Amino acid sequence: MITRRLTVAQALVRFLAAQHSERDGVEHRLIEGVFGIFGHGNVAGLGEALLGLELQDPALLPYRQARNEQAMVHTAAGFARMRDRLSTYACTTSIGPGATNLVTGAALATVNRLPVLLLPGDVFATRPVNPVLQELEDPRSFDVSVNDTLRPVSRYFDRVNRPEQLPSALLAAMRVLTDPAETGAVTLALPQDVQAEAGEWPEDLFRHRVWHIPRPRADLSALSRAVGAIREARRPLIVAGGGVVYAQAADALRTFAESTGIPVAETQAGKGVLPHYHPLSLGAVGATGTSAANAIAARADLVIGVGTRWSDFTTASHTAFRDPDVGFVTVNIAAFDAAKHAGVAVVADARSALDDLTAALAGWTVTPDHRVATAAARETWQNHVAAAYSFRNAPLPSQIEVIAAVNDAAGPADVVVCAAGSMPGDLHRLWRSSGDPKTYHVEYGYSCMGYEIAGGLGVKLAAPEREVYVLVGDGSYLMLAQEIVTAVAEHVKLIVVLVDNGGFASIGRLSESLGAQRFGTAYRFRSASGRLDGGPLPVDLAANAASLGARVERAKDIEELEAALQRARAGDRITVVHVETDPLAEAPDGGAWWDVPVAEVSEIPSTRAARTGYEDAKKAQRPYL
Repeated sequence: MITRRLTVAQALVRFLAAQHSERDGVEHRLIEGVFGIFGHGNVAGLGEALLGLELQDPALLPYRQARNEQAMVHTAAGFARMRDRLSTYACTTSIGPGATNLVTGAALATVNRLPVLLLPGDVFATRPVNPVLQELEDPRSFDVSVNDTLRPVSRYFDRVNRPEQLPSALLAAMRVLTDPAETGAVTLALPQDVQAEAGEWPEDLFRHRVWHIPRPRADLSALSRAVGAIREARRPLIVAGGGVVYAQAADALRTFAESTGIPVAETQAGKGVLPHYHPLSLGAVGATGTSAANAIAARADLVIGVGTRWSDFTTASHTAFRDPDVGFVTVNIAAFDAAKHAGVAVVADARSALDDLTAALAGWTVTPDHRVATAAARETWQNHVAAAYSFRNAPLPSQIEVIAAVNDAAGPADVVVCAAGSMPGDLHRLWRSSGDPKTYHVEYGYSCMGYEIAGGLGVKLAAPEREVYVLVGDGSYLMLAQEIVTAVAEHVKLIVVLVDNGGFASIGRLSESLGAQRFGTAYRFRSASGRLDGGPLPVDLAANAASLGARVERAKDIEELEAALQRARAGDRITVVHVETDPLAEAPDGGAWWDVPVAEVSEIPSTRAARTGYEDAKKAQRPYL
């Protein structure tokens, strides 16, 4: 057997450079590159190994320098989502705060079922001296390090304490990264001494390896049960989730909907699977849903979920589907998600299942009255969107006006990126999708503030031919804007629209609805009263963005914003367009509810009133059994 003498880190990076995924006969690089920030826990191991590979050929496994460990995982997740989970990045950090900074990003990736590979350094496996710098001393066991915080947010976790353990750990990691039902964050903790330790490695470990990603077909009996349930339904509704997008099943979904006449509502991850103007598109469903989707959901007697994990926003906290006898058919590649709501579980790839359902239901369509109800609900919703987009708020523009301006500026293949705050809800409800599901990229599984710019960087790296518009509020910007520097260094063009409303508008609105009077949600000086109710803070976020190397535009109104967006589009580097908005401007409501408990007892009158409303809304909640 031919062997090669390499350190653990050198063997690891050479292995990663040789891994590929394949689906439908198309091969992709599985690990596109490595994001990293170096410290004493990885600089002499993985740092040296990556340098050696770069000196051999920079294209083998490109290294990209990040500015924040959490952000690099967001960038990898954005990249993986844009590539339909067929490719991703690895992320390396030192031991200590660098490693624990990965936790939020790992949770986001796992919640959203997105593959990312984490390679944090770890304390010495040989324990020559304890404690070493940044070591967590757990008196119960020396086997515990800060990296153990990554266990609950990783789909696979391993600590490589000996060189001999590396091959099996690597193969297990690749298995999870390429399993569409089990994927998420994968962590290989690498003790710093082991990274630098040499071993003899079989040459076969570094050969070109392809991980084949199948399209599992549905069990025939499960498919038969699903077909039977659909044929008996009079008011069915499709809820399309991210699984439709990742399975590249948008065309199959459209064919299924058109052949049966069943209308389609979309989750955040599934938005864009049908064009905004398609006659069967009801848009967003649930807590951030449209009036159309929620009206049809309320009367549906069968709900067909495709590629959705049925989050509380999608179901409006189990109040969206109100027919007392409503049933569910759930198509999902993960049995865990397919079994939710105790309906007919169809465990299968979304595209293959939709093709099979279309064939099995040939000749069957919904009743004429259901078509009429769908069309009427759609028309009302379309009018709401048109009115919202044409409304002009004064003296400051509303967030909806900003969204409308970006929607009008974006081409049919351009991508909008957003995450936490009130903008995801407004985008979900009002964004006019072109019909290309890759153009709508809103992270709402984890609703993570700070994802936007880092995630947008990943989107652009995955699809450099597309324009990428990042919509970010001032709250999220302040939490994680550092990857502007990475975009500058890597010559990555983004159009960042920075919406400055002086605080946390989303939570402010929620706080007010719960009787908490927007407490702690505005950026204000502490006044003489001892409260944070003084004047606005003199923070200049546009100047901050310029200091990070971005080209900056300041827009005082919508006309200036529209002109700035055109200049940014014509440019060749990252541009931040700063616009102030009115945090109190109202957005159209889809009429759904979200379960956020209100204090049961309170001295505050507004809280007591909100509790009464909460108890009334709670009566509509049901288990969906």
